[in-house]
Amino acid sequence: MSKRDYYEVLGINRNVTTKELKKAYRKLAIKFHPDKNPDDKAAEEKFKEAAEAYEVLNDPNKKARYDQFGHAGMGGAAGGHHGGGFGGGMSMDDIFENFGDVFGGFGGRGGGGRSRRVNKGSNIRIKVALTLEEIGKGIEKKVKVTKNNSCEPCNGSGAEGSGGHSTCGTCNGAGQVTRLTNTFLGQMQTASTCPQCSGTGKIITNKCKSCNGEGVERSESIIPINIPAGVEDGMQLQVSGMGNMAPRGGVAGDLLVVIQEKEHEAFQREGQNLHYDLYLNFADATLGTQVVVPTLDGKVKIKIEEGTQSGKLLRLRGKGLPSVNSYGTGDIIANINVWTPQNVSVEESALLEQLRSSENFKPKPSKKDKGFFERVKEYFN
Repeated sequence: MSKRDYYEVLGINRNVTTKELKKAYRKLAIKFHPDKNPDDKAAEEKFKEAAEAYEVLNDPNKKARYDQFGHAGMGGAAGGHHGGGFGGGMSMDDIFENFGDVFGGFGGRGGGGRSRRVNKGSNIRIKVALTLEEIGKGIEKKVKVTKNNSCEPCNGSGAEGSGGHSTCGTCNGAGQVTRLTNTFLGQMQTASTCPQCSGTGKIITNKCKSCNGEGVERSESIIPINIPAGVEDGMQLQVSGMGNMAPRGGVAGDLLVVIQEKEHEAFQREGQNLHYDLYLNFADATLGTQVVVPTLDGKVKIKIEEGTQSGKLLRLRGKGLPSVNSYGTGDIIANINVWTPQNVSVEESALLEQLRSSENFKPKPSKKDKGFFERVKEYFN
């Protein structure tokens, strides 16, 4: 099922202020809060949906990408960790950790037997350079990343052997310490990460010699990344779970992939369209001909009508780039440039002198011979 529009989720318009955005999110967060809706999966999903929308729209950079590209610009294509898919949703712990201030007196996550907070590793940001040909079709890239991976000898626990740790005495293994807070909804039980064990619920008594009790080691990983067709320079994609592993049995952060578009020798990109400068000699422009024009997947022949003027725009429909949102494909726009020789021989000069005074060689533009700005306006309207 496709995701709902973030503005629709929060019931706001695109010109919303920061204050209005926070107010709209807080209203929904309180309405669908787990402590008000125990064991209600539908309410929990709406709670997460509202948090995801707020997380994007509250960040100016993410909001700008979302406004331009929709969910695809946020890395919304589904996929598993090892398949290099983008996206991944927010956990309840992420929400309470990042947006606890929005709830005000309501507090964060309540008790009721909920699982303890899981430590999450840091994200890694890398840049991947792509050619227009790769962008046109989409591609899988395998990148080598040096990062924190789970320590193999201790399986990420940080402890030497099965008896290398004991239960934390501060939280009794829960990983959280709880407190009661009086709110307008009544008394609420809130929890925070145990400062003694950092949320693991365990104290290491015999550290792993390989990782010195950290549970992680620096090593290289080869990560496949499926990059969809139509991405643009500066767009950021997310590979869930491929960032740094958290210490002592936590979960990995994400790999953030920033797209860099390589300069192309023939084309200039404008959105989904590609612009190409086509140079013709004077004779071909006058008499007409057939010329070969490059595309991203080969070459095509196009006909040049006799009497073609410099500045004429020819469009090759559907030969541009696909939309990252699957909204169609752009065009190649060939801009005709009639080449004026800069060095001519004596014989060529004599021929041109004979033609100089010819009536047909005197400029006589008609109404159909539009100027540059008129041609551009006509093309894009």
